Parts: sequence; structure tokens; C-alpha cells
Amino acid sequence: MGKKTILLILIVIFSALAVAGWIYLSLEKQDPVVEKVKIEEKKQESKELILYFVGDIMLDRGVLHYIEKNNNWLWPFLNIADDMKEADLVFGNLESMISDKGYDVGGLYSFRAPPKTMQGLTYAHFDVLSVANNHSFDYTVDAFTDTLKRLEENDILYVGGGFNRKEAHSSVVKEINNTKIGFLAYTSVGSPGWQATENRAGIAWIDLSLLDILEQDIKRAKEESDILVVSFHFGNEYQKKPNEKQKVIANAALEAGANIIVGHHPHVVQPLEINDKGVIAYSLGNFIFDQYFSEETMRGAVLKVTIKEKEILSAEIIETKLNSEYQVEMIE
Repeated sequence: MGKKTILLILIVIFSALAVAGWIYLSLEKQDPVVEKVKIEEKKQESKELILYFVGDIMLDRGVLHYIEKNNNWLWPFLNIADDMKEADLVFGNLESMISDKGYDVGGLYSFRAPPKTMQGLTYAHFDVLSVANNHSFDYTVDAFTDTLKRLEENDILYVGGGFNRKEAHSSVVKEINNTKIGFLAYTSVGSPGWQATENRAGIAWIDLSLLDILEQDIKRAKEESDILVVSFHFGNEYQKKPNEKQKVIANAALEAGANIIVGHHPHVVQPLEINDKGVIAYSLGNFIFDQYFSEETMRGAVLKVTIKEKEILSAEIIETKLNSEYQVEMIE
């Protein structure tokens, strides 16, 4: 065998060894990366989710006075926005329409906040707002539908109302880390004449005679969500305990498949109940409001719910308070 032949054989052998080594090293580098991705995905799937629920939000009257006085549309939320940022989802009840449309229908108390107050809601990280309450039609259906459009334009989901009955009684869903959080909302305060119809915008109305409709709505919504939240505007103003009607409606919702019940309208905080079917916060009181006449109406609550692997892990109340210029903050 000649020297050239031996040299050629050696070159081939060394080349093969080099290629094999390169392939081996490439695989060595890839394996940890693949494993790391798998671990990160697993961690993401099991991450705890934090949900915040608050009560009544009214941005007109005395609240608007201090917004304009301080020339700051974010004014009511300046002391709490950073805390709200810690939640994966924030929900509340919008007690004043956000619009420059319509006219005052002449109610005893009529609320409508200027369009620029929407800046405060987005600044405070609201994801979903109920529009079903006794102030939904203070400035006619024009202000109501204008509010729906403005919420949608600002990426805030609205629930409990819509441009027709189907929308008003349908859930909205927010998916976070593979967990679908669904929402329904109703009011038993105001006027049943405000109910949405097939061809007219309005709200979702609830009463003891309508529990079968509530059950149907909930069962339909559960098909689209892992955790279902149902919001009710109900109860008696300034009463610290829920009445029988609240109890019947809330428990009927749990029996139908809801997981979390969020109440508002009494303007004071009512008890939190946790049982084997779910969580009931009968009233979270005032979040932003100008009812300065008592300590109870100047305080509220954030319902903090922790979810893990599509199950409720815990639920607790965080107290809030309003200062003399209607800025809200959490009480440590």
C-alpha cells in the first residue's frame, strides 16, 4: 500500500471522527435546552393566578370635582395602581357610564363621567367591568352603548349588558396561562325595563322569578370557562349583612356551577363566605365613590382569589379606604 493511499485513508478516518464529534457536541448542547424549555413550560402551567375583584366605581360628582381640581384623570387611582398591577386580572362594577352622549333622565342621583376618565380605568389595570347596575341608564341608552364602545376601544371587557339580549346574557372569557376565567353579570336594582331585548341594547336583569334563566346562562358559560365568576348588583344600601334575596340568588348561582360570586350596591362591605361549592362576597362596598358621610362608605374591600391548576386555592379580603379627595388605597 503506497504512502498516498495510507495518507488518504487517515484523512478520511480523521474527517469522520471530526464529524462524529461535532454531532455529539451539538446533541450535548441541545439536550439541556430542550429540558429547560420543558421545565419552563411545566412551571408556567402550574403558576398561581391572582384575581382582584372590587366594588362600586363612580367617577362623577365629587370624585370628578377632585379629578378636575388636580387636573389629573388618573387621580382616584394614583395610590393603588401599583398594587393592582400585581394581579393577573382585575374586575369591578362601573357605577357611572363613561360618555358624553345622552341626557340626564332626571333620576334622584344621575352619574355620567367624561370620556377621559377612561384613562384612570386603564391605568388601574382593569380587565373586566360589569355594566349591570341601577345607574346604567341614567343618561339614556345612548350613553350606555357609547360606554360599551369606549370600553371595547380601550381593551376592557364589559359584561352584564350588550347591544342585544344574547350579548347581555353571554359570558366574556379571559384566558391566562391556559386557564379560562369566565364572567357573567346581573342587576336586581334599577328597572326591569332596561333589560336588553332581541333588537335593543340593555342590561341583564335578575330576580327570584328568573333563577331558571340564571341557571341556563351559567351552564352555558361553564362550557367555555374553567373558573366562572358571576357578579350581582343586589342587596340593601348601607346594610352590613346580606338579605335573604341575596342569599338565595348567590347560592342558586353556585348550585348552577358558578365558582365565585361578587356582589355590590350596598356601598358597605358585607361578609365573605367560602364553602365547598365556591366563594361568595356579598358586597365589596365602595371602591371609588364620594359618600363621605360615614366611615363605612369610605371603606371597601378587594377580594383576592388565588387560582392554581384551574382550582381555587384561597380567597381573602384586603381592606381599602378613600381619603378626603376620593383616592383609594389598600390598608396594610
